[in-house]
Amino acid sequence: MPREKGRKVVASNRKARHDYAILDTYEAGMALTGTEVKSLRAGRASLVDAFAQERDGELFLHGMHIPEYTQGTWTNHEPRRTRKLLLKRLEIDRLVGKTREGGLTMVPLQVYFSDGWAKVEIALAKGKKSYDKRQDLAKRDADREIARVSGRRGKGMDD
Repeated sequence: MPREKGRKVVASNRKARHDYAILDTYEAGMALTGTEVKSLRAGRASLVDAFAQERDGELFLHGMHIPEYTQGTWTNHEPRRTRKLLLKRLEIDRLVGKTREGGLTMVPLQVYFSDGWAKVEIALAKGKKSYDKRQDLAKRDADREIARVSGRRGKGMDD
């Protein structure tokens, strides 16, 4: 079977953009078992409460849930196991250095297939305070209201 071209998103972490200010993003591969890949291809994964952490000079993804493959047998995987992230040494050193220097964390934004390979988009992020979240919501509501009013004003004017 030939590899699929393009990018197919499996799971997104929409709450991460609400809870964190995204500073930088990286694309990482994942070390997965066969049943995990089959579950991902079926579109089954969750990034709720997932985060990346450094251990012994390597990055690992914690808390990502990939349900067991339904047609799997005794070879099925553990749904919430820790998964190794595959990045270049320079990228790992840069990410770890920035997280150690000041209040930053690594959160996954989405899991997708890129040319047949399972990838995860990792963001270097800083946690938002609750008043920042409220300001973002108010700004988004105001922008939505402006778009709604300006869209209505243009209709029926040329009659």
